[in-house]
Amino acid sequence: MASLICTLLFLTLVVGGTTAAVGQASQSEPRCYDWGESSERAVSVLEGEAGWLSCPLFSHPSVYNYTSMQSAGHNLVWYRLPEGHELEQPITYSARLTRERERLWLQPATADDTGLYICMLRNNSSCSKIGMRLKVLRPNEVVRGADCEPLVAVAPTQEVIPLQEGKMLHCPDLQEAGKMVDKNTTVTWYHVWRSHSGIRCTKAPFWHNEREQKGLSLEFHNMIVPYQGLYFCTVHLQRKGQTLNFTRSINVSAVYPSSLPKIPSILNPSAHQVFTVKQDTEVRLVCTGLFPFLDSWWEIWWTVDGKTLEKLADNRFTNINRQVKYDFGDRTEESVLVIKDFQPEDLHREFNCSVKNEKGFETRRAQLQEEVSLPSMELGCGLGVTLVLMLLLFVVYHVFWLELLLLYRSWFGTDERHTDDKEYDVYISYARSGEEEQFVLSTLRSVLENELGYSVCIFDRDSLPGGTITDETLSFVARSRRLLVVVSPGYASQGSQALLELKVGIDSMARGGHLRVILVQYKPVRRQGWVRELRRARVALALVRWQGDKSRELTSRFWKRLRVELPVRRVSGGEGVALMRLHSQNSTNSQTGLITNTVKDTQKVFNSAA
Repeated sequence: MASLICTLLFLTLVVGGTTAAVGQASQSEPRCYDWGESSERAVSVLEGEAGWLSCPLFSHPSVYNYTSMQSAGHNLVWYRLPEGHELEQPITYSARLTRERERLWLQPATADDTGLYICMLRNNSSCSKIGMRLKVLRPNEVVRGADCEPLVAVAPTQEVIPLQEGKMLHCPDLQEAGKMVDKNTTVTWYHVWRSHSGIRCTKAPFWHNEREQKGLSLEFHNMIVPYQGLYFCTVHLQRKGQTLNFTRSINVSAVYPSSLPKIPSILNPSAHQVFTVKQDTEVRLVCTGLFPFLDSWWEIWWTVDGKTLEKLADNRFTNINRQVKYDFGDRTEESVLVIKDFQPEDLHREFNCSVKNEKGFETRRAQLQEEVSLPSMELGCGLGVTLVLMLLLFVVYHVFWLELLLLYRSWFGTDERHTDDKEYDVYISYARSGEEEQFVLSTLRSVLENELGYSVCIFDRDSLPGGTITDETLSFVARSRRLLVVVSPGYASQGSQALLELKVGIDSMARGGHLRVILVQYKPVRRQGWVRELRRARVALALVRWQGDKSRELTSRFWKRLRVELPVRRVSGGEGVALMRLHSQNSTNSQTGLITNTVKDTQKVFNSAA
């Protein structure tokens, strides 16, 4: 923009001069071209420091030079438009406010100097003017990162120094100011850096000789990471016998050494990466490129069928670029190609991502494959049905696990009558008292023999007169497949017969025999009432509890649990199904009071199975 302004100004002045040379008869006022306000040349000055304004008309000396314009009869005039005023006022020069060629000096600046300054270049036939804004900041208006930082009104400039390399750091604006000041100029350098204890400010000379002030500049002999940060230079100068100063700041950043490769590369997509796409949806293809540090241009872009997005007639394609990472000058950039409403024909197009800088170029094609659509509705319904079935199976098993176990045993269990030569299925051991004996003879024996078809041995009934109790007991237990112990409060207090039977059964189990011991609790027994043999047996053996009238029905939990512990009576498949139906029927009939018919049906089934 500045070069365009200067070119137009030059043409304006040439045309104006030619018009004045051809005819001086015209007495009209010279035309003045107002180029408005130059935002690029706005100046900020700290109150109490030296500042200057350079007329933007002379920003390109090769096009418009101050000396040549003076020789051509043009005069430079400065005006000022203070804040809150509408009319321009001519500047009154003084010892504090002076003009030097195309510059207006403030030595020093005050808060009242804030406003719009206009420089006008004119002759008798034409003129041109342009404005620039001056902002004088008071010390309390300056934002500092740390209390030890010097006050600076101008934004810091940026400098990069490669690691393990050197560079000379010059104070900004010093060269321009040095053209109009005396030679007695000094510069003080400061470094603001962050340590473990906080932000610290160090004044030159620095403690390490890898940074050394030479003259007015600061030289880095070997750049390392801790040398990064803000550097401040405070300039003290003499101008026309007056001591002035101003401060500038430089943000120094370390970058990777210049000796490293600087060719850009594509990190994503990889050579074998495949993008999965779906029709009629928005598809995003992500490309990530690595650009090593270069103080020059770089570029990342997408092409579709060899054309950039700007040249495509299809507006479905757009791209989004952003920086992902910045690491010591190396930048990782991401470019996302957005394809709206992806169509089947897009699968056959060629999508390429490219990266480029002045050192090299790389491109890579994005491979696409169509996503296989899964029947979500069918999968959801199938999963729901599966979960419902699993829940139902869990409930059925939790409620009918005994029935299921009995059915499984009846179908797949081994009938022990075909695998051993024992005579009895069950030997019943009990306390010889009236109540327990009545329970054994009228209930246990009756159901086991008559209803369930088991062969039962009872010592008092099946032993021969004149035999030895010990020998007879050992013989009966050895010839039985199960030892059923009826536990009651009087079991251990009724002599040694019951205890002998229990010891024989436990010893037989311990020796690995085929005898198994079953504990049936007829009445609750306090723990201190259990003899040692019973306590040992209770830990490892099953205990089936008799619950009085609730356990009298054949379909009660007591008889089902007891049948699980008793030997298997193998039945055919049809009989097993009939048995399950019978159990279900018995459960229903037990609620309606039809106990008699249920017992008869059960007896028929097991008699046929036996």
